[in-house]
Amino acid sequence: MATERVDNLAGERRKAEFDVEAMKIVWAGSKHDLDVSDRIARLVASDPVFGKDTRTTLDRKELFKNTLRKVAHAWKQINELRLTEEEASRLRFYIDQPAYVDLHWGMFLPAIKGQGTEEQQAKWLPLAYKMQIIGCYAQTELGHGSNVQGLETTATFDPQTDEFIIHSPTLTSSKWWPGGLGKVSTHAVVYARLIVDGKDYGVNGFIVQLRSLDDHSPLPGITVGDIGMKFGNGAYNSMDNGVLTFDNVRIPRDQMLMRVAKVTREGKYVPSDVPRQILYGTMVYVRQGIVSDASIALSRAVTIATRYSAVRRQFGSQNGGPETKVIDYKTQQSRLFPLLATAYAYRFVSEWLSSLYTDVTQRLQANDFSVLPEAHACTAGLKSLTTSITADGIEECRKLCGGHGYLCSSGLPELFAVYVPTCTYEGDNVVLQLQVARFLVKTVAQLGSGEPLVGTTAYMGRAEHLLQCKSSVQNPEDWLNPDVVLEAFESRAFRMSVDCAKNLAKFSKPKEGFSELSADLVEAAIAHCQLIVVSKFIDKLKQDIPGAGVKQQLEILCSIYALHLLHKHAGEFLSTGSLTSKQVALANDILRSLYSKLRPNAIALVDSFNYTDHFLGSVLGRYDGNVYPKLYEEAWKDPLNETVVPEGYHEFVRPILKQHLRMARL
Repeated sequence: MATERVDNLAGERRKAEFDVEAMKIVWAGSKHDLDVSDRIARLVASDPVFGKDTRTTLDRKELFKNTLRKVAHAWKQINELRLTEEEASRLRFYIDQPAYVDLHWGMFLPAIKGQGTEEQQAKWLPLAYKMQIIGCYAQTELGHGSNVQGLETTATFDPQTDEFIIHSPTLTSSKWWPGGLGKVSTHAVVYARLIVDGKDYGVNGFIVQLRSLDDHSPLPGITVGDIGMKFGNGAYNSMDNGVLTFDNVRIPRDQMLMRVAKVTREGKYVPSDVPRQILYGTMVYVRQGIVSDASIALSRAVTIATRYSAVRRQFGSQNGGPETKVIDYKTQQSRLFPLLATAYAYRFVSEWLSSLYTDVTQRLQANDFSVLPEAHACTAGLKSLTTSITADGIEECRKLCGGHGYLCSSGLPELFAVYVPTCTYEGDNVVLQLQVARFLVKTVAQLGSGEPLVGTTAYMGRAEHLLQCKSSVQNPEDWLNPDVVLEAFESRAFRMSVDCAKNLAKFSKPKEGFSELSADLVEAAIAHCQLIVVSKFIDKLKQDIPGAGVKQQLEILCSIYALHLLHKHAGEFLSTGSLTSKQVALANDILRSLYSKLRPNAIALVDSFNYTDHFLGSVLGRYDGNVYPKLYEEAWKDPLNETVVPEGYHEFVRPILKQHLRMARL
């Protein structure tokens, strides 16, 4: 007998005031992107090899073997179905399991493309594309991460043999953390201090073979292994993060990545005519990807919390009627809806970053480096902002799901554990914001010098206006005007940067001042980055956006995003004189009414992310809202329930119950 199809959220979906299919295209970026993503997501979801149900209950060895199986099956599918590069990338994404191939495709190949000569690319890229070699990116060491210039591994040129000697001189010079290194990679791009004729030329990249291509054993002089269990069940434990040391390992001279500098056969260090700044293009690309991933991770968590909030009922029953859905409580809305708005905001700023990458790349090829400092500061700041907020947002979504959010079957603990390392890799978030602050202070110092201000700092060119302007807001509805919102954010960000510059000027030693004021500087950098996100959301709304009611929903989301930030950082808006306390209160008034406007569309807005149940991996976030029977079902699948009487009962529990424990003699 066929089981009746349950849809506990159908009523919520009927409330939608916009075209969900049109919003799916807005989220995906284009009709083409939506079609590819949808097709590949369903392909992955329908393949039992890519199942995720048992992932959090597997021990480390089983989990890792399971990952290897999935990667091998994915590679088979990519070849048999003749998937394009775009489709293959989507396939790896929807499998949703950190694996060694992430570093092979995401770091090893781009490093060779960005830093290798044409000859080196012709030699190594075909091998890597066919996966006849598997690579990783060995930069971080036990003693150094963010401070790349402090790396200790050495690469000393030996003119007698025309080789580099790669060596780990100290314990802290051990490479530590590279994904894919621990058990799988055959090769690595290794970053080491280049030593030629006793002189240190700083850190350079080298292609080093780590393991035999015949039996996978480490080559002579190489000690390599996995660094052990990480935070969370399943999660990032499917990745073989590794430790690597070198004992005078020799490699041919032509395995130094030589696009920006080379060492000749005679042992001469020669910078090439390709400027070192060309490497920034890769960094912009990687950080744009991280911002895009932040929008995806946050939207996943928000989907789970929103759907569950529309299913869960607590309190508020009248005369024995149904209890109130928790999504109808203002306390739930004021925590959940800003995160929903933030997911959309990060999506649109990542779209803009993608176009910035294209622009920067074209300029670099034309030897135009004018936008580089601003592009570097902007991508560093947005990487920091989006990953910090997303990590906190996933945890907030877990709390919004109450006790059930703590179960692995909710999908949230594993999502958090997988995501949270993003706050550290590709630049520690506080260190990155300090880099942004340094750039902002420098920009303030150049005001009036005639130097043109570009990109995201162009607003600083209106210095006099921003220092003196008073907001025109007189009633709550005034806050729905994007120009009014933008001016408030520009004024706050600029005044915070100016205050930092003034305070720094009081110190006789700039370095000392920077250290003393670092917390203030980070706050100024965050204000600048929040302004960028708000301004790009507003820019998005100036575009032609098809679909009934779609633009109106995005306008509501944009207002919620900006005004929630204003409410959260009210102290900064007040202390810089950007707003009055009355104006801040009016922003809070309109924010409450915006939550009520968003409420009927909440489920439809998370449906617009178009995630399959397989990808979400959450009983609480199921599309059909059939939560409780599935939670009950999942519980019985736990390995502990394989036996009615637990292992160890006769040895440890029964003696207590029967009082047969031998009491120690006093």
